[in-house]
Amino acid sequence: MADGETHGHSNRAIEAVFRIERARLIASLARMTRDVDRAEELAQDALLIALAEWPASGVPANPGAWLTAAAKRRAVDGFRRAAMQDRKHAEIARELDGESDMNAAVEAAIDDELGDELLGLIFAACHPVIAPEARAALTLRLVGGLTVAEIARAFLSNDATIAARITRAKKAIAKAGVAFEVPRGAELAARRASVLEVIYLIFNEGYAATAGPSLVRPPLCAEAQRLGRILAALMPGEPEVLGLLALMEIQASRLAARAGPDGRFVLLTAQNRTRWDQLLIRRGLAALAKAEALGGGDGPYVLQAALAACHARARRAEDTDWARIAALYDRLRGVMPSPVVDLNRAVAHSMAYGPEAGLRLVDEIAEEAMLRNYAPLPAARGDFLFRAGRLGEAKAAFEEAARLTGNDREREWLLGRATACGD
Repeated sequence: MADGETHGHSNRAIEAVFRIERARLIASLARMTRDVDRAEELAQDALLIALAEWPASGVPANPGAWLTAAAKRRAVDGFRRAAMQDRKHAEIARELDGESDMNAAVEAAIDDELGDELLGLIFAACHPVIAPEARAALTLRLVGGLTVAEIARAFLSNDATIAARITRAKKAIAKAGVAFEVPRGAELAARRASVLEVIYLIFNEGYAATAGPSLVRPPLCAEAQRLGRILAALMPGEPEVLGLLALMEIQASRLAARAGPDGRFVLLTAQNRTRWDQLLIRRGLAALAKAEALGGGDGPYVLQAALAACHARARRAEDTDWARIAALYDRLRGVMPSPVVDLNRAVAHSMAYGPEAGLRLVDEIAEEAMLRNYAPLPAARGDFLFRAGRLGEAKAAFEEAARLTGNDREREWLLGRATACGD
């Protein structure tokens, strides 16, 4: 292999390692500097140092620790050049000042509590002082390592909008003095809910795209699953964390079957279940079992995972235990009251006890403000009416749903259902 080709291959390998280690590296540096922008700059500096040194020395046994040590040395150099006398900076300088070589610095970096630091970064990126859509963008940028362009494509936005969201989020963190640490006590529960909400928001945008030409965006689902797996590894005793992971794994198992060859939406009950990913189902069921064993059976995410598991366990659509699903929705409504949960509950009751049962429940929530321009409401009503033989009303409901949706493929499917109602 020519020298140029060898060098290119080496650089690609180094960049791959950096992508793996990037989130932990930024987490450690953000905790040290209290500055997200500076942490990103230092991480990039560490990559440049690695690109200069690793081709000759080889990738170290612990690349994450090596990169952390290199970045911290660069940070200390910066503190010194700026003649900062802040006590924390002085402590950091003393900590590394006595290190005579990179190997010693690596040993110190290995001892860092990187798990806690990564958790701290996740909690900071999802802090309630940041707008929800900005939390998702910042989390994908800092923890997921996606570029601004990649995030913009994922959310069908433009680079400038996403960059502005990320900038505002960083400023909000700085203004509020958010610590890059895991909160304690009552604050932990409140902040954990925000973290789970952000990860599930990312997943849902991939699983059921709200706009654009495609029904699903699998890369966005995969990124949310990766974040969920990181969180579950760092917080293995939290049932709701495991519940969210279980829910995402089971739902993601159906991605390949959600659209037909023509890209059109396929109802859950009509999907080819041989296309469901059995590995993801097994992972999801295992995470669900752990969550339930920890006593989290009534948590919102654990209950939603249990709902998904009912479908995953049914080999055929007609084997689905709709009565259990309806009962689970009754329980979910008690712990997570929401018009959307009520709508899904109406669907479950319609499948378990007939379309008229669904219509009764959907009529009770028809005036909810949150559902006024929500396409799934008239879509569900159209399905109930269709199954009840009220085809004229069903057609009008499907047409209304088609008008409200922002997703092209979903609109085509709804108009197809309206056509099937006849004149």
